[in-house]
Amino acid sequence: MDRHVDVAIIGAGTAGLFALRQVKQVTDSFVVIDGGQLGTTCARVGCMPSKVMIQAADDFHHRQNLDVMGIEGGEDLSMAWPRTMDYVRAMRDSFVEHVMGGPISKLGNELIRSHAEFVEPNVLRAGGETIRAERVIIATGSKPVVPGAWRAFGDRVITTDDLFELAELPGRMAVVGLGVIGLELGQALARMGVEVTGIDMLERVGGLQDDTVNETAVAAMRREFPMWLGTAAELAEAPDGGIRVSAGNNQVDVDKVLVAAGRKPNVDGLGLDQLGIELDQRGVPVYDPQTMKVPGAPIWVAGDANGELPLQHEARDEGQIAGYNAARQTGQGFRRRAPLAIVFSDPNIVTIGEPWQTLKDADILVGTCRFERDQRSRIKHNDTGVARIYADRKNGRIRGASLIAPGGEHMGHLLALAVQHGLTAVDLLRMPFYHPTLEERLQDALRDIANNTTEQPPQPMDLEQIPEPAQQQAAE
Repeated sequence: MDRHVDVAIIGAGTAGLFALRQVKQVTDSFVVIDGGQLGTTCARVGCMPSKVMIQAADDFHHRQNLDVMGIEGGEDLSMAWPRTMDYVRAMRDSFVEHVMGGPISKLGNELIRSHAEFVEPNVLRAGGETIRAERVIIATGSKPVVPGAWRAFGDRVITTDDLFELAELPGRMAVVGLGVIGLELGQALARMGVEVTGIDMLERVGGLQDDTVNETAVAAMRREFPMWLGTAAELAEAPDGGIRVSAGNNQVDVDKVLVAAGRKPNVDGLGLDQLGIELDQRGVPVYDPQTMKVPGAPIWVAGDANGELPLQHEARDEGQIAGYNAARQTGQGFRRRAPLAIVFSDPNIVTIGEPWQTLKDADILVGTCRFERDQRSRIKHNDTGVARIYADRKNGRIRGASLIAPGGEHMGHLLALAVQHGLTAVDLLRMPFYHPTLEERLQDALRDIANNTTEQPPQPMDLEQIPEPAQQQAAE
């Protein structure tokens, strides 16, 4: 059976569904091809169920602060893991149902429940059909990376694809990989009562590049569970039937190992190597990030399938760009949003704008503020943190920032707005900072920058240019 369509979208995840929104505005001649689990990675196994688990863990963890506030009985609280995991799955299922009840439910015959393979750049084979598509969007997502030798340990080695299906949590667990997901879930599991050991080949956590922020983050996380950094993990059978995890001179026996060592683009089996297009070392087509187009072919690549920015909001944007151009047969370039990445650890870890590795050798100013003596942070029993804001030395224009801070997710959005709109430190200082809030501590870092730019400040003088000591005094 042959089918001829204007656009074929391979993958019904976030990028694919947002591409579909654009395609449907222009044509009703399309198909969506997906042979995997529907419901998006974010809703099924990613950002949403992980945040449910994190919330439960944080709520349970707060019992440690009850007694000092005169709230008795906190020491008697306990977590019933089976009920907690039932709750996580119930919430997860509601998120998936929301996705499934949207555009997927209305696809009808336009949805082909099969894996796709390219025959030619605009010819696909899927579900016993040959689909001739004028344009093709690859939005196949990603899958967890697990070393091949570790698969011999069966279900004792798991990924986030498996974690939320556990009926009950193990008593002992190693988390290998302390990037975003590993750090978030490692802390959550530790707060829920699991004996967690974290391991990473790098000396850094949460994707941080700034040494000052990383040092604070490592110290904060080590107060919650042991971490072995700068060494690779090795697995072996343990005498008690568990897994013996070794890293350098360290060794621990655990019941399960959660592998959070990243995800890779899910492009295997598509037959891309037969199309005569340029592929990178991962097998992903080389493409233009402003248009998502593969040069010289009627193919666009969006979302986790390209492996560049594996974030839900980036997948939405890339899907829309690819869908817009594929549906309209245009090469329209789009200005991308300011980079923003958040680790939902406690405190939050956030990176904004240009990365520190790029900026550290540029002519920039770095404004720093700390949260150890911040009044609102102390009230919230969470006064660990540091923020470093990077700005042009000449005029104080905000270029980026790295921080670990309570409520950091909100500060990250404020700073991303500054980067996106080219605002300066003085521009931000002109804004109101309500007292007492966590955000007002950023004024220390912004004043560091504003007081040291090489350009003369504008006249007349702004209130924000009145010199103040780095640490606020009793007036606060």
